[in-house]
Amino acid sequence: MNTITTNTSTQSAVPAIGRLLLAAIFIFSGVGKALAPAGTIGYIESAGLPFATLGLIAAIAIELGGGVMLALGIKARIVALGLAIFSVVTALVFHNALGDQNQLIHFMKNIAMAGGLLQVVAFGAGAYSLDAAGSRKRVVQAA
Repeated sequence: MNTITTNTSTQSAVPAIGRLLLAAIFIFSGVGKALAPAGTIGYIESAGLPFATLGLIAAIAIELGGGVMLALGIKARIVALGLAIFSVVTALVFHNALGDQNQLIHFMKNIAMAGGLLQVVAFGAGAYSLDAAGSRKRVVQAA
């Protein structure tokens, strides 16, 4: 029988590391869009979507705001659900030319990110998060 023993602090750190790794791509992408808005607006327009400037603002807010909230573990489950939906929608809208290997890779990356984010939805932010800190504070105040 294979038994894996893990240290409780190691187990507690894994969800935080996972959240940081997931959040990094959103934060990086949001900053990139904020620093080069014309390219993103052009990309949105090339997909045939209306209101490209509004789309840019929404994407920056979702990616930066959601990425930072996920990294810190603030309302992690609902934020992760929102980012998962955003990832699937952007895969379907912007990376749907699956005959192009580059687009296929981007499509699969977005789908994989959604899968990881759904793990946060299912299991929460973990011990090292502001969500958990808020829970501990409420428990101490109730005692």
